[in-house]
Amino acid sequence: MADVLFVEYPKCSTCKKAEAWLDGQGIDYVDRDIVADNPTADELRTWHERSGLPLRRFFNTSGMLYREMELSKKLPTMTDDEAFALLATNGMLVKRPLLVTDATVIPGFKEEAWAAALAANVGEVFSF
Repeated sequence: MADVLFVEYPKCSTCKKAEAWLDGQGIDYVDRDIVADNPTADELRTWHERSGLPLRRFFNTSGMLYREMELSKKLPTMTDDEAFALLATNGMLVKRPLLVTDATVIPGFKEEAWAAALAANVGEVFSF
């Protein structure tokens, strides 16, 4: 079975829900606190490429820090390198939870998407 990385903020209710879902499915995973062990710019770049999603999806757009920094105005003019560097400065800027597998990366928790990604990753069917 391939490795599964669960990147989360322990005080986040959505992260707690996602963790309970993973545990309920019997998924083995490595748990990583996004604040205590913030992703590096290189990790974020790799995960972004693996996800196939727009870079904006990796920003916690509903977070206080995102709003305080007025990033909705700044992101459109940032290069990818600048955006990755900024995300790497503070885990609270990163959308969470993050599901990271060998095949994909999914920011945010949607049971159906996570079940499909994990099924593709380990060849099993998961309930939601």
